Amino acid sequence: MAHQQAYRAVVGGKHPVNKTGRLTETLACSRRLAFAAAAFFAASTAVAHAQSGAFAGMAGTWSGGGTITLDDGSRERIRCRASYQVTGPNMTMALTCASDAYKFNLGANVADQGGQVTGTWNESSRNISGTLQGRGGGGNFQIVVSTVGFNASVSLRTTGNKQAVSLRADNLFRGADISLSK
Repeated sequence: MAHQQAYRAVVGGKHPVNKTGRLTETLACSRRLAFAAAAFFAASTAVAHAQSGAFAGMAGTWSGGGTITLDDGSRERIRCRASYQVTGPNMTMALTCASDAYKFNLGANVADQGGQVTGTWNESSRNISGTLQGRGGGGNFQIVVSTVGFNASVSLRTTGNKQAVSLRADNLFRGADISLSK
């Protein structure tokens, strides 16, 4: 007992620590820090890459509303939901809008090649589909969608968590102006 008290007095009341244990603990901590740094670097690189393409900032779910102008010139308020899945230079989009008397479900698969945007689109509630082409990048696009007997221009502008979509058609409906938020 006296030996223990004398030992504690010498080491300041602390229990002795095995130097091998300290080394093992230090190595384990270093490995965890290195792994965390590598994971952080990989994640930040992936986010930076995903956010630097033509469809930067668009991925995710958006909602909002606006107005639609029908063939007869009447206007109706609409509620909308949009979903964008971005994978590198490709994007899949789904936009559903509805008013009391009107509804449309617009989908598209789009690819960017150096600012040139091409792809296909469909409107499932009317069973029509076609092609699209245009220009854009950084969340801002000017697109023309076409099929037999139908043409429309689409302007899409994304700034932060806000998005404005404007559609102008030559028939079926005259146009829509939609504001969305993430």
